[in-house]
Amino acid sequence: MKAIRYYGPKNIKFEDVPIQEPKDGEVVVKVMSALTCGTDVKTFRRGHPVLIKKIPSGFGHEFSGIVEKTGKGVKGFKVGDRVVAANSAPCGECFYCKHEQYNLCENLDLLNGAYAQYITVPARIVQKNMLILPDNLSFDKAAFCEPLANVVHGAYRTEIKEGQSVGIIGIGPIGLMFARIAKLMGARVIVAGRNPIKLKMAEDFAHADEIIDLKKYQNPQKIFKDFSDEGKGLDVAIECVGLPEIWEQIFEYVRPGGTVHFFGGCKSGSKVSFDTTKMHYSDIKMMSVFHHTPQYFRKALEYIANGEIEVEKLITETLPLEKVEYAMEQHIAGNAIKFLIKPWL
Repeated sequence: MKAIRYYGPKNIKFEDVPIQEPKDGEVVVKVMSALTCGTDVKTFRRGHPVLIKKIPSGFGHEFSGIVEKTGKGVKGFKVGDRVVAANSAPCGECFYCKHEQYNLCENLDLLNGAYAQYITVPARIVQKNMLILPDNLSFDKAAFCEPLANVVHGAYRTEIKEGQSVGIIGIGPIGLMFARIAKLMGARVIVAGRNPIKLKMAEDFAHADEIIDLKKYQNPQKIFKDFSDEGKGLDVAIECVGLPEIWEQIFEYVRPGGTVHFFGGCKSGSKVSFDTTKMHYSDIKMMSVFHHTPQYFRKALEYIANGEIEVEKLITETLPLEKVEYAMEQHIAGNAIKFLIKPWL
């Protein structure tokens, strides 16, 4: 098959590789649609401490497709089924799984290899995190289940409530999906970013109530506070950039008693500083949420299938498999939200 292989930062290759035959419980999926992701871009630029276990590695993790072949003992799936699979599944047995913190599973083995004509899905993911698609749902839309599952997990754990003022800094695909989910949960949403493509999508896709172009406002703190009830500050502030300086900055936008959610993952080893007096005496809740769980993967599919989140609007362009490196470069240049990769073009 044709596939993109990851050899290290800025080093990916379009190659012919053997299709991995399915072992017991595994399924080979013919990839019909795959998506580029901010995490893939970070991995392309500088590697990844968790996602890449060995070199060379498969690359890409958001996909949907058709069951091509099944290993022994597979139940619930047959050749020809239209499916979407997550990029991980919890073991159900470790300390964290026993505490129902499935995203922190000690044996969470992340799946890569979506930028390929076929991908072999491990048995545990087949059992716990592979779903059959509704007949009327396209492969292109279904491929958004994994990134949306992360956002749904984050939004639900933040406990966004109807009528709250929610601010989001960083309107890449994750920030845009956060804004859309917050709107569906009944919040008033203000977003901030610099990229004109993404600012337009904040209106067309996320339906944000207020959109701030940070190129025009060097100090957006006043705008966020003016947007909030009585100018007290946001009920919820969500960081979706992954830069330490933004982590520190967004802390200033939330009201006493509010919540700051640091969702964007910073570079390994990053440090930040906070005003401990403000944090303590203003009773500010600070939190982060990592990854997704089977519960939120299913909820994401539900959101997409019922049409509440028009994920297809986030697709900038459709590209063949050999153009993945071009896609990464376009992301770095700020010229895209998500690329749809079609391995059979």
